[in-house]
This record gives sequence, structure tokens and C-alpha cells, in this order.
Amino acid sequence: MKSIRLLAALCMSAAFSFTLAPGAARAADTGALQVATDATFPPMEFTENGARTGFDVDLMNALAKTMGKPVQWTDIDFKGLIPGLIARRFDVAISAIYITPERAQVVDFTQPYYAGGLVALVKSDSPIKTLADLNGKKVSVQVGTKSVNFLHDHYPQVQRVEVEKNQEMFDLVGIGRTDAAVTGKPAAYQLARTRPGFRVLDEQLTTEQYGIAVRKDEPQLRDALNSALEKIKADGTYAALVKKWFSSK
Repeated sequence: MKSIRLLAALCMSAAFSFTLAPGAARAADTGALQVATDATFPPMEFTENGARTGFDVDLMNALAKTMGKPVQWTDIDFKGLIPGLIARRFDVAISAIYITPERAQVVDFTQPYYAGGLVALVKSDSPIKTLADLNGKKVSVQVGTKSVNFLHDHYPQVQRVEVEKNQEMFDLVGIGRTDAAVTGKPAAYQLARTRPGFRVLDEQLTTEQYGIAVRKDEPQLRDALNSALEKIKADGTYAALVKKWFSSK
């Protein structure tokens, strides 16, 4: 209950402290969707050669195209996504956001668009083999993500090292400052595939669903996104994006 009250208080505070950003006002004038993300979580969203890319980015662009709307993107730290959405700084937040009861109290979500979950990433030569081995170890987590409270509640013996950016979690593991990183499954497997010397524990900590967040006073936008999601699944666009970003090759 304490975490729920804290989240609600944070969001209400943000709503009073922010005003509608000029970019959001311009987006409303042009009919564009103002979409926020934290582009630091490959393969879901990240920056490559100066351009924003990733599964969530491609998915949102495909949904907007189906809806007949252009997209105007805003980059923001993950912890600011829900407060900023409530404060009307943007219309939509998509950034590998888990659908949780706490978040669902203050924002609405579309239907789930991809299955994820929390996993633990360690160095290849780490003695950590099971989730139980995390107890007593230093584990890096990103501020504002479910990993923080999940470890606090379920693995109280873990020494959490909280960082602002996703990449910082992995870097701390790589240099031996932490023994593991707990993060979303897509990002962990992406790193293990592309950067030698890391592996993901076989057992997941959680299995959860990603959703696109909208304000509770915008049910028509939520419904339009759900309708667009159904259409791109029916016409093969969604399957092509999954293959592009999550192929084992």
C-alpha cells in the first residue's frame, strides 16, 4: 500500500508541477501523437547512429500510421514517463513499461503487446547459477523500474545498486562493481547476444506483459491504439517487427 500511495502522490505532484509543453500543444494542433520513451533499452528502444530505433519505436510508428497520425517523439528518463504523462507533457508513453496494478491505478494501458519479465544478467564466469545465489550479492537496477521494489520485497538480502540508465547496470557488472543486473528480458538477452562475456540465468524472476500507457481521461485514444494493434497483427506487420527485433539469428 505504501508503494501505491507513493506512486499516486508522485503523479499528482507532477500533474500540478508541469504545464503542457509547447511541443505537446503543437502536436495537438497538427493531430500528431506526442509519444515519450526512454531510448536506452535495446532492443526495445535505443539510439543508433544518432537516430531513435528499436521494437517499441517501430511498433509505435506502425500504430500511428494505421491511425493516420504522425508521431512527435520526446525522450525522457524512465522514472518520468508516468508523471509526465499525467502532467499532459505528452499523449502516450511506450518504453517497455510493465502493466502493473500500481501503474494501472493512475494511468490506462492498451492490451499487452509483448511478453517480457525480469531476469538476472551475470558475467559468463560468474559463480551465480540460480536466483537463490543472488542473496547477499550486489545487484544493479535502474531507478523507477519494477526491479527495485521486486528485489526489495522478494530478495531482501540483495544489496541493490540503483543507477539512472540501463547501460550503467550492465557496465557495473562488466567491471565487477556488481555481481548481477536485474532487468527486462529483451534487454538482457540483447546484451548477451551482442557483447561477449555475459549470460542470462535460465530462470526468470517474473513473467509479465508490456503495455502502452495513456491517461485515464483518454479512453478513446486507448481504444484507437488497441484497434490499430489488432490491425497490424492481422496484416502481418506485427509479426515482421517481432522477427526483425527478436530473431535468434
